[in-house]
Amino acid sequence: MALLHSATARVVAALSVTQFIGWGSMFWLPAVIGPAMAADLQMPLPMIMAGPTVMLVLMAVTSWPLAPIFERRGARSVMIPGALLAVAGLVTLAFAQGPLSFLAAWILIGLAGAGMLTTPAQIAVTEVAGDKARQALGILILTGGLTPTIVWPLTGLLQGIWGWRGAVLVFAALVLLVCVPLHIYALARKPRASKTVQADTAPSRIDPLRLILLSSSFAANGFVTWGFALTIIILFEAGGLTPAEAMLAAAVIGIAQWGGRVLDFFAGRYIPPLIMGLTGAALFPLSFFFLIANAGFSATMGFAVLYGVAGGITAVARATLPLDVFPAGAYARASAQMAVPLNLAFASAPPIVAAILTAAGPQAALWLALVISVFAFCALLGLWHLRRKDRALANIV
Repeated sequence: MALLHSATARVVAALSVTQFIGWGSMFWLPAVIGPAMAADLQMPLPMIMAGPTVMLVLMAVTSWPLAPIFERRGARSVMIPGALLAVAGLVTLAFAQGPLSFLAAWILIGLAGAGMLTTPAQIAVTEVAGDKARQALGILILTGGLTPTIVWPLTGLLQGIWGWRGAVLVFAALVLLVCVPLHIYALARKPRASKTVQADTAPSRIDPLRLILLSSSFAANGFVTWGFALTIIILFEAGGLTPAEAMLAAAVIGIAQWGGRVLDFFAGRYIPPLIMGLTGAALFPLSFFFLIANAGFSATMGFAVLYGVAGGITAVARATLPLDVFPAGAYARASAQMAVPLNLAFASAPPIVAAILTAAGPQAALWLALVISVFAFCALLGLWHLRRKDRALANIV
C-alpha cells in the first residue's frame, strides 16, 4: 500500500493517463476513422492504414539514438518534447489534404511516439520506483490494457459529432492540455538513473548476447501478436466459425490478455520474472498447436484463452525482464535498444501475416506462428540457461 502514497504512485498515475491518451490518439484512431479519412482524402484504405506502420518504423529508427539521452538526462527531457511533437502531428493530420501532408503527419507522430510512448514511460517509472519498479511497471501495463476498448467507442462518438477531423483535433487538445502538463509536473527532474550514470566513470555494461536473446524472443512473439491483431477474426472465420462466433472468440482473447496481466501482477511478487516470462512464452506455441490439432468453436475458445493469457504475461515481461537481466543503471539504454527490433517487428507483421493468410490460408498462418513462437521460447530458454550458468560459477567462486 505504501506504493499508493509515494512519488512512484504519482508518476504511474500520470503516465497511465498520458499513455492511454497517447496510444489512443496516435495509433488506434485509424481503426475507427480510417474509412472516413480514405473517402475524404481520396486515398485507398490500405494507404490510410499504413500510417501507423510509418509511425512504428520511425519509432524503431529513432529509439536507439535516444538511448543516451534517456540515460544521461532522464525521460522527462524527452517526453515533454515528444508530447509537443504529437500535438503537431495530430494537428497536421487533422488538416491533411492529400498523401504528402498525410505522410508528413505520420512522420511527426512517429517521432513523437519514440519520445512519448511505452519505452520512455517505462524508463520514467524506473527512475523513481527503485526496488518497486517491477510492481509499478505492472500497474502501468495493467491500466493500458483497455485502451482500444475505451478509445474506439469514444472516437466513434466524436466522429459522429464533429467528423473525423474534429475527432483528431479533440485528441490533439487532450495531448496538449493533459499529457504535456502531466509530463512537466509529474515526472522526475533528477532521476536516480541519471545520478548513477553521472557518478560512474563508465556506463553499466549490457551483455550483447543477453540483449540479443531477450530482443529476439520479444520481437518474435511481438510479430505474432501484432500480426494477428488485425486478422484474428478473419483467421477464425476462415477456419469455419460464423462471424458471431469469431467476434466472441476475439473478445475472449482481449479478456484473457487482461487476465494474464492481472495474473502476472499478483503472481510476479512470488515468481521470478524470467520464470513468468518463460511461462508466457511457452503458452504461445501451446495455443497454436492446440488450434492446429483441433477444430471447431470449443477448440477456438481454448486457443483464445491460452493465447490471450500468454499475450498478457508477455506484455508485462517486455517491460520488467530488462530490470532482472541487466544492471539497474542500464535499463534505459537496454529498453531503448530493444525498442528497435520490437517496433520493426510490430510494423512489418500485419501486412505479412495478412498476405500469408490470404494466399496460403489459416493453417499456413498458424504453422508460421507456431514456429516463430517456438523460436521465441527457445531464445528465452537460452537466457535462462545463461542465468543458471552464472549462478553455478558464482557458487564455485
